Amino acid sequence: MHNLVIDIGNTNSKLAVFNGRTLVNYQSHKQITPAVLDDLIKEYHIVNSTSSSVGEALDETVEILRTTTNYVPFSTSIGKGIKNNYKTPATLGLDRWAKVIASHFYYPKRNCFIIDAGTCITYDLLRAESEYEGGSISLGIHMRFDALNHFTRRLPHIQWDKSEDGAEVGTDTISAIKSGVLFGIRNEIEGFIAHQNKKNKELVVLITGGDAAFLSEQLKNSIFAPQIIHDPYLVLKGLNEVIAFEYVQKN
Repeated sequence: MHNLVIDIGNTNSKLAVFNGRTLVNYQSHKQITPAVLDDLIKEYHIVNSTSSSVGEALDETVEILRTTTNYVPFSTSIGKGIKNNYKTPATLGLDRWAKVIASHFYYPKRNCFIIDAGTCITYDLLRAESEYEGGSISLGIHMRFDALNHFTRRLPHIQWDKSEDGAEVGTDTISAIKSGVLFGIRNEIEGFIAHQNKKNKELVVLITGGDAAFLSEQLKNSIFAPQIIHDPYLVLKGLNEVIAFEYVQKN
């Protein structure tokens, strides 16, 4: 039985097909078209589907899923045994909640610190007792480069790609900006991990998101490297667990 899950982000939309809990197809698109959905649904004979969106869900996408599959609406009320201590669950991003659900299933009874490095960088804590404590939201890499250019008169806009490392000390304006942004983020992440290590034993650090591979490489020589697991499909795995949970409940 195949499931189709969709994560609609700020920059890209990710689609994944799962056979049970095995990921068999992954795609990323700037925009989801009916043709893309139709091809996947027909090729894999999709039975169940669900989606999450950082903004408003795409009505056309949801309508196609509703009419061609068993569509499972996703919200923060679906907890799979997790106590949600977030004071405003209605404002909690569905992608963040999906990552918490995935962490709860794949790392049971472990303290999990989840870092998503995308348009924004989010930090979320799931305790071993299955309690979600909330987290933090920070600027992502490209957003920091954009902000330095936007809010100043003379600093240039940096076209950065993930193959570039920042120098520890910039020797001109461009390298100084790269140093400030890239080393600033690395220090921020290490600071968050160090703080959580003081409060939570045997902490698992999960890094996901579009810039996660770059940041994982930057942190490979860190003292925290043994704790860090790079999982690019964490949101999608969480959405698939939502389908599994709802299917079991109804059958």
